[in-house]
Amino acid sequence: MKRLALLLIIAASVAQPLAAQNTTLPPIEKVKNYLPHMTRPDVESLLTRSDMVIIPVASLEQHGTHLPIGTDYLNGVERAKLVAQRVDVLVAPILLPGQSPYHMEFAGTVTLPSSLIQEVYVEAAKSLTRHGFKRFLILNAHGGNRAITTFIVDRINQETGGIAVDLGAVLGPFTDREPARALPRPAQAVFDRHGGTSETSNSLYLIPQLVDLDGVTAAELTPPPHMERMLPEVVAGDPTALVVFLAEGLKDEATGKGTSAAQMSTTGVWGVRDPAEATLERGRVSAESFVDAAVAFIERWNELRPPGTG
Repeated sequence: MKRLALLLIIAASVAQPLAAQNTTLPPIEKVKNYLPHMTRPDVESLLTRSDMVIIPVASLEQHGTHLPIGTDYLNGVERAKLVAQRVDVLVAPILLPGQSPYHMEFAGTVTLPSSLIQEVYVEAAKSLTRHGFKRFLILNAHGGNRAITTFIVDRINQETGGIAVDLGAVLGPFTDREPARALPRPAQAVFDRHGGTSETSNSLYLIPQLVDLDGVTAAELTPPPHMERMLPEVVAGDPTALVVFLAEGLKDEATGKGTSAAQMSTTGVWGVRDPAEATLERGRVSAESFVDAAVAFIERWNELRPPGTG
């Protein structure tokens, strides 16, 4: 009997460290109104209060040497979660990749064709409308998805029982720009876009544990000569220069334009400002301004069309 008791004690002492070793991932905390975390009763309960869904549309693409491949997706989802803590709305992440053929020379990027991306989101909207959700806020978190987002919104409106809007396109009247204007600005304006200080600042606030500022590698821009000549006008804020620059810049290598990410930048970052100049405060202001505007729009839509109408 004593021997059996001793064996049980030894077994328990061995099992505890083994159990601790096997629990290597951090615990997952349930997030309110976040579909992957919800039970069926949670969804049914939400439907008694809201028929609205935020669907992030993003990408899986390189963001230099300091930001994760999932930057757009993760930041978009985190912003949507913050909105859902303030107002009843379902957050339904459907698909990680977007359209990113111009980043394919950098490892880790996953790109899908526009037609396939559209089909996935439209079919997802059909599923959600069948359950009782009616209104869709499409949150585009990746510049390369702008046209796709427009098609998704239109197709949901034309092909399903749902009503969709492009969330980014409707927030202007609800956005307070004063906090952003109050932030310190660089002494000299420089080209600073993909993977630069804006995205890095947003990530420092939304996904800080995934930002590696020590891993920043200075980028050298290598655009075609005619586009390099445009850059001063783009930086100066000339709207026409910006439109034509973006129309040609960051395009698939197969197009022959010479403007894929690898052809225009040595690191994949599209800018010359050091991403390490990013700040948590800038990211906080950006996120809070977005959330405040999104909540205000949702509340106004609920006034105009209360949940359950129609």
